[in-house]
Amino acid sequence: MAKASGSTYDASAIQVLEGVDHVRKRPGMYIGGLNKEGLHHLVWEILDNSVDEVINGHATTIEVRLEKDHKGIAITDNGRGIPVDLHPQLKVPAVVAVFTKLGAGGKFDGQSYKHSGGLHGVGAAVANALSETLAVKVWRDGAAWEIGFVRGVQEGKLKKLGNARGSGTTVYLRPDPEIFGAKNTSFDPAVLHERLEAKSYLHKGLKIVFTDESTGKTETLLHADGISEYLGKLVQVRGKAAVHPGIFYLERADDPKIEVAFAWTEASDDAMQSFVNGVPTPDGGTHEAGLRTALGKAIRSYMQAHKLEPKGLTIAMEDLREGMVAILSTYVLEPQFQSQTKNRLNNPEVASQVEGAIRPALEQWLHSNRSTAEAIVARVIISARARAASRAANQQVSRKGPGGVRLGLPGKLADCSERDPGRCELFLVEGDSAGGSAKMGRNRKTQAILPLRGKVLNAEQASLSKVLENEELGNIVKVLGCGVGKDFAIEGLRYGKVVLLMDADSDGHHIATLLLTFFYRYLPELIRRGHVYIAQPPLFRVDIGKETLWAADDAHLQRILAERRGKPEIQRFKGLGEMMPETLRDTTLDPKRRQLIQVGIRDELATDQTISSLMGKDAAWRYGFIMERAVEADALDL
Repeated sequence: MAKASGSTYDASAIQVLEGVDHVRKRPGMYIGGLNKEGLHHLVWEILDNSVDEVINGHATTIEVRLEKDHKGIAITDNGRGIPVDLHPQLKVPAVVAVFTKLGAGGKFDGQSYKHSGGLHGVGAAVANALSETLAVKVWRDGAAWEIGFVRGVQEGKLKKLGNARGSGTTVYLRPDPEIFGAKNTSFDPAVLHERLEAKSYLHKGLKIVFTDESTGKTETLLHADGISEYLGKLVQVRGKAAVHPGIFYLERADDPKIEVAFAWTEASDDAMQSFVNGVPTPDGGTHEAGLRTALGKAIRSYMQAHKLEPKGLTIAMEDLREGMVAILSTYVLEPQFQSQTKNRLNNPEVASQVEGAIRPALEQWLHSNRSTAEAIVARVIISARARAASRAANQQVSRKGPGGVRLGLPGKLADCSERDPGRCELFLVEGDSAGGSAKMGRNRKTQAILPLRGKVLNAEQASLSKVLENEELGNIVKVLGCGVGKDFAIEGLRYGKVVLLMDADSDGHHIATLLLTFFYRYLPELIRRGHVYIAQPPLFRVDIGKETLWAADDAHLQRILAERRGKPEIQRFKGLGEMMPETLRDTTLDPKRRQLIQVGIRDELATDQTISSLMGKDAAWRYGFIMERAVEADALDL
């Protein structure tokens, strides 16, 4: 049997590292890593201790001073001051124990601190162990005290500096280049400012004074309106407008104490910032789960109560959250974080507590603010339809430009030569014969023609897979080049104007309605951004003497005849294909003489309901709609 190589593995090979040595050997366990986030975590540990004094009513002001080289930082609060008397068990001053002993802290018994972000008794000692130097100054009981440390080890004894008024604590530290590297020990003023500003929003009445000695600038952060004011700032920073007036805001003083604010915007993603006892939880946890549950139940309840649920459409949680900007701050007596970095809350009971507080308040808010609620519901439905479209979409087509490579574009497309999409127009034309006239009458540089054969598929009654299988609608998707659903990218749009050019009769109006249904369901952003138009070809040519006039419909014809004298010669066009190319150009294609109607959406929810009802499978509503307007038309004729 071969002998094992290397040293003998026995009890002597088991190393025992304690306190400071273990932190310095395995810093990632305590601060997450030696990157930028880990470096700033040293500051957060000290800052959170000062904030805990604020949370529990013992401090009102925190001062943060960043030295000129950005490698030294001092944090001062006007709290009670860390105790300096001897610890009965450790026989060292309590302030020394706090900064040298892992597990030493005043936040275990729930008496000194009711709510706390620093609850492991580890943070201050970890910050000390990973600092080249750290100094603590304490004011309490009428005196001032000072103690220093080097790489986590006490340097000298606790010194009494003399008599002093007031109370508080200052902690000064410089990160250790032996741990972080010589080039990674500088704090980022922007990162510090962002965290300090968040703290000032989270805790009403807290004044934070931040000084950056490299610029000589001192800024006072104080926000009396708390997170409701913070939400407005976050919405503004994201650069996407809210889709409804006002915000939802709730503040509850009972345990668990909760403060929450949110609103929906035009953004395609959601942004939630959550906090537990003033500590950010970027990885979420049970408190966020409670908010999501409350959100889903409250909005679905509102939609059911007001019969706003679209038929055949599944509303998912991601649809409810899309575009939402939210801030959730909770205070938990015994928080259970996933790790020392406190990125995620694990307390299972918090989920139901948060849901129970938010859900009834949100339902009441929705019912009390109907216009706001309907704007939110419309936003949710838009997201759900886009998600459904994206899931079914399996083909995307792109090209370099109207004069470049054309991948998969239909052969019957007569494209334009202009490369700037903003100057290009696509005409969707009813019928091959009309398409032929349009191709001959168009401006070949800027106008493209795509003929459509007959009535297209009703997109309201078909899945996207069926829509894309339909030759005519599939060709439209290919030609536009911007994708559909959540894969929609406006940057890929090849034409600034998409014009529906149909006959000026009932069949033409029906085809236009089918196309508008398709655009609204699967390419609604083109309508919202003003890219979709309806052309107005004439139905009649009227010659009176030497004057030639064009009438869009029967009513327009009657107005012309009433306004003009002389014997008229009237020609009714059976369709666009009957027009000479020059006539189609002069009346409908030429930008200087044509009339286009731009398609827009005034009320998202009403539009959605109208299209669902008129174009859906339920004929009863459609019949009632038609008969009601038929009676109105008869009354007008009388």
